[in-house]
Amino acid sequence: QVQLVESGGGLVQPGGSLRLSCAASGFTLDSYAIGWFRQAPGKEREGVSCISSGDGTTYYAASVKGRFTISRDNAKNTVYLQMNGLKPVDTGVYYCTTDRVLAAYGCYSLGPGHWGQGTQVSVSS
Repeated sequence: QVQLVESGGGLVQPGGSLRLSCAASGFTLDSYAIGWFRQAPGKEREGVSCISSGDGTTYYAASVKGRFTISRDNAKNTVYLQMNGLKPVDTGVYYCTTDRVLAAYGCYSLGPGHWGQGTQVSVSS
C-alpha cells in the first residue's frame, strides 16, 4: 500500500524549532521529487519547500528561506523538514506530497500524486 505519513508536529514557542518527518511506504521515495505544503486556518494551501530526485535541487518559499531546510534519507525512505526560528505565521497543518504540482516549484522527477494526512504545527507563546 502506497502511503506517506508525517510526524513531528507540535506546539512550540516563537523562535523554537521542530523537525517534521515524512515516511514513505509502498514506493521508493528517492525516485521522485517530494515537497511540503502547509495550510493555515482560513487560508489556501501553499508550497513551502521541495527537493528533486537525483541532484537534490531544492526550492523554498521566500517566507521560510534561511529558516527551513529540507533533506532526504534514502536509506530510511524518509524526507525531513527542519524548521528553525519558527514564527506564529508558520502555524498550520503541514503535508508532504509527491504530487505533480511540485513541477511548478522546479522540483522533478514527477511521481504519483500522493499526499500525507498532515501534521499540525502551532507556534504560540
